[in-house]
Amino acid sequence: MSAETEALLAGLDEDQREVAQTLRGPVSVLAGAGTGKTRTITHRIAHGVMTGAYRPDRVLAVTFTAKAASELRSRLRLLGAGGVSARTFHSAALSQLGYFWPQVVGGLAPQVLPGKSRTLAQAADAMRLRFDTDTLRDVASEIEWRKLSSLGVEEYAERVDERPLPNGITPEQLLELMAGYEAMKDERRQIDFEDVLIIMTGMLEVEPRVALQVREQFRFFTVDEYQDVSPLQHNLLRAWVGDRTELCVVGDASQTIYSFAGADSSFLLRFGSEFPSAREFRLEQNYRSTPGVVRAANTLMTGRPGALTLAATREDPKGGSTPLVQGF
Repeated sequence: MSAETEALLAGLDEDQREVAQTLRGPVSVLAGAGTGKTRTITHRIAHGVMTGAYRPDRVLAVTFTAKAASELRSRLRLLGAGGVSARTFHSAALSQLGYFWPQVVGGLAPQVLPGKSRTLAQAADAMRLRFDTDTLRDVASEIEWRKLSSLGVEEYAERVDERPLPNGITPEQLLELMAGYEAMKDERRQIDFEDVLIIMTGMLEVEPRVALQVREQFRFFTVDEYQDVSPLQHNLLRAWVGDRTELCVVGDASQTIYSFAGADSSFLLRFGSEFPSAREFRLEQNYRSTPGVVRAANTLMTGRPGALTLAATREDPKGGSTPLVQGF
């Protein structure tokens, strides 16, 4: 190992270092809170770039918020891997859609709506339905859940009785409004943010030249916060990856925060079934919290699917101890 590589990996603990040195996929990293997962995956990517295992322009790191993507880019830049693309699912898909739409369909891609509520209100007016702002906002959230769950309106209709309905709307009105919203968008050549993922997934699945170009551009994938992936995002990711296995996913099933929007932690938990050759790592050294907090967290998580057993590296406040290895 070169001195430069050794210097890059020197600040990692043993478990983090093992992940960072495993440069070929598929790789699953179960990482508890405060265990340095972002530090680990950025060092893994930077290590791959430094050693020539990855060309930086062939790497796509994906996360769920613009803030998190910006943080990934900043860290990668500081580690000498500034040429790596770090984006949200929506940002990456929107960029690809804008590029491929003129080639596949012709003309400019449809306008992306900044939000759903205005169009929903107009669709409701056209159907002579009246709903307040809160109801329309809740309908917009339900449309988002439906699409991220990869359900069409007809499929959703079969499950509508299982869903908590927005106040002041019947199942029949909800389905009518959903259909009216989609029809109005189509008439105006508009799409919403979930449509971006749906359309791009479809292009990759049915247009071989699109799939070939995207898979030639990006050969190595890393997904942070994988416990928050939705069925639609998972479909897009698999379309990006194709039949290859150069995929590293990182997450903690106990930290799923987007279940209301279709997130499904089972994709993280069954990664090994989806990719039988996958290597699984666990990061359980907590550098953030005191022993009492860590014990409480372990107690709460005991018995849950994918639960990790965290170990505190800090002492109680009176001890004044700080970790030698940073966990952030």
